[in-house]
Amino acid sequence: MKTPAARFKTAIYEQLARIGKAVASPGRLELLDLLSQGPRTVEMLAHQAGQSLANTSHHLQVLRRARLVEAEKAGLYVTYRLADAEVSTFFLQLRRLAEARLAEVEQVTRQYLEARGALESVGSDELLRRARSGEATILDVRPREEYQAGHIPGALSVPLSELEERLAELPKDREVVAYCRGPYCVMAIEAVELLRRRGFRAYRMEHGVAEWRARGWRVETSGEPRAEVHR
Repeated sequence: MKTPAARFKTAIYEQLARIGKAVASPGRLELLDLLSQGPRTVEMLAHQAGQSLANTSHHLQVLRRARLVEAEKAGLYVTYRLADAEVSTFFLQLRRLAEARLAEVEQVTRQYLEARGALESVGSDELLRRARSGEATILDVRPREEYQAGHIPGALSVPLSELEERLAELPKDREVVAYCRGPYCVMAIEAVELLRRRGFRAYRMEHGVAEWRARGWRVETSGEPRAEVHR
């Protein structure tokens, strides 16, 4: 028979295991990553994660039972958001732990980036310097609702889906630095590929808004539908 102390410890570890079980799924981790960018409807999450609506809804219920996300219903739509900033911090720490302990993370990343010639990137500190000095045009190539929920100060909202038709807005006499959702988001890679094909000096920033915020740097929000480039 367990002692009261043993029962206490077991009960605590059972609660901790709820978090572990909730994040023990690639699909659920991707949803947490997406929600780190801002609130989403179930339909939007399913589309952006490439998951079925049924699977997305199931994953979100698991995350909600673990108190990692919250939901709000408005009419026919349910919008999910992270329960608080600590969940975003937890996700970033989990990712960093995996990067530090699992060599496969670097191997998979390097293979993908080398195949696309996309290893060259700009660090956040260098980006900040270039942005403040006016040396670079900073593009946020995420969907516009993510930009509005939070973006790097001075960044211009040019979603990847609109980039080609808006190239004429971008000055060619300055470097262009594109960022999206973080080091494993491919939108910035695709944006840089397009920009370089069109003659721009373009680079990607590995970090996104979540990493920027984790450093304690200011993040802007905007209700504006579109940010314009000023030459």
